[in-house]
Formats: sequence, structure tokens, C-alpha cells
Amino acid sequence: YVFNSAFITVTSIVLILIVVPLTAFPIARRMDGGFYYRFLFFFITLGIFVPFQVKMLPIVKLMSSIHMLNPIGLILLYTCGALCQDVFLMVGYIRTIPKDMEEASSIDGCSRIQTIVKIVFPIMKPMLATVLIKDALWVWNDFLMPLLVLNVSDKYWTLPLFQYNFKGTYSVDFTMAFAAFSLSIVPMMILFAIAQKKIMGGLTTGAVKS
Repeated sequence: YVFNSAFITVTSIVLILIVVPLTAFPIARRMDGGFYYRFLFFFITLGIFVPFQVKMLPIVKLMSSIHMLNPIGLILLYTCGALCQDVFLMVGYIRTIPKDMEEASSIDGCSRIQTIVKIVFPIMKPMLATVLIKDALWVWNDFLMPLLVLNVSDKYWTLPLFQYNFKGTYSVDFTMAFAAFSLSIVPMMILFAIAQKKIMGGLTTGAVKS
């Protein structure tokens, strides 16, 4: 169960850190000059206002119809679900990065991809760290979505699902249960301790427009 949680969390975070910046960057740079990118930005961020309870039944029906009630399907759901908040945060951050740096790199001979990888991504480290820890905490501790998607088989269970089912028919071993709860928070505490400085910088940068 720990392996299932680790696999789902790590894979989801890797996909999120690839998809979100590549989505947010063109939106941030072109939304002032065209209706399409403004519409795309507001369409994606509209998902923030949709309660998860509204999406529960459609998610189960969709994933069941395409036979994705498994860890891979859950990873794709996490990646799509992270787009709403993360694109909103990332676009605000990218818009604080001066375009002059990108223009200077293109004059020096960098392609568009090289500019993004060598210039923009290193500047985005605080926001990437913020997205990493925020989504890692969400995916690692999430209970409801694994309950909907992975409860078809106990071999797919994540740690929260295992802890939920860590009881007998008529009794609960609270000593063992709370020991499992305590151990399950250790990885996230270590991750937060490592990335906390960059998290604070990512949350504050871009919040106020100068």
C-alpha cells in the first residue's frame, strides 16, 4: 500500500510539473493579445469553482466506461484536477517574469524550447516547488478519489484507503491505527522541510503586481 501511494504520488507530480508549466507559459505570454488564450485561461480556472461532490458521479461513470478504474486512471485524474489551481498560480507567476530576458536569449541564438528550459524554468523554481509540495500533500493524503476509483480491488489501495479499512468487523485497533497515521505523515514532513523556503517565495511572488 505504501508502494501504491508512492507510485501514484511520484508519477502524478512528475506529470503535473511537465504539463502545468507547458500549459501556463503560452497562456501567460499571449493572453493579452488574443481572445483564445484569455478564454482558455478562464475556462481552465473555472474548474476551481466546481465542487468535487458535483464531479463524483461523472468521474466514476467515465472511468468505468473506459476501463480506467486503476492507478493509471487515478494518476490521469490527479493531473487533470491539478490544472485548475496550478495554471492559475503559474500564469500569475510567469507574468512577473520580464519578457526582455526571453528576447535577449533569442538574440543570442536560443530556440523557443531552449529559452523555456534554460531561462524560464530556472526562474520558476519557487513556484514549481510550491506546486510540488501542494500537490504532493493532496495526492498522498487524498482519500475520496482513491475510494471512488481504486476500491474495485484491494491490491490497488493507497495508504489512506488501507488505514480506512484497518479495522475488524466489531472493533478497531486504535494503537496500530494511530501508529500508521503517524508514519504516513513522515514523507510529507521531510518534503516540506526541504522545500519550505522556495514554497514561501512562490506563494508571495506574483501575488502583488508592481
